[in-house]
Amino acid sequence: MIVRYGKNGRYREVPLHPHLRTALDEWIIDRAKWPGAAENPALFLNRRGGRLSKRGAYDVLKVIAAANLEFGRDGDLTPHVLRHTTGTNLVRDGEDIVTVAEILGHSIETARRYSLPTEADKQAAIERLAVDE
Repeated sequence: MIVRYGKNGRYREVPLHPHLRTALDEWIIDRAKWPGAAENPALFLNRRGGRLSKRGAYDVLKVIAAANLEFGRDGDLTPHVLRHTTGTNLVRDGEDIVTVAEILGHSIETARRYSLPTEADKQAAIERLAVDE
């Protein structure tokens, strides 16, 4: 799936989780009923049939976050928080940093931040050291 067009007209593709693939297949069927669907090739449309803007996508995320879920430092659910959470979860689940960088479209150095230990990680490492002695 093409995620977005980037600099110089380049694009990147990312693998999709099977659940997301199913949800997208269902959306594509429903999308055909939306105003402007026949004329607009964008995957996500606004109410008027135009391409869903970055701001529109952010507004959708704000509605989700309004369910009193806590995300990010300031409690906002943003595309950046989703991206960071995905990277962190992949690393913590054992994916190598090169794969994570490829999926997120980052350099290895940028993706490395998802593998940085938390204070709890550091404390657990010290406690394991004490047990091993």
